[in-house]
Amino acid sequence: MHRLSIEELTKLGLNRYEAVIVASQHARSLNNKRLRSLEKMEENPLVEIEARKITMVALKDLLEGKVKFTRSNSM
Repeated sequence: MHRLSIEELTKLGLNRYEAVIVASQHARSLNNKRLRSLEKMEENPLVEIEARKITMVALKDLLEGKVKFTRSNSM
């Protein structure tokens, strides 16, 4: 299992709290895609489903730069 280090987050310009928020939002969207695929699986059993844990996929995508995010200056 890959451990998320603070150094990797600072390279992205995020602190650990921001990373949790961004990764959780991405995990929700991945989970919604997975649920839609499961619904299609009833019609077509050959549909492929991601077997890895959604949270680990979301964190890996975040570290690889696949997740786009912007900061809000509302505070």
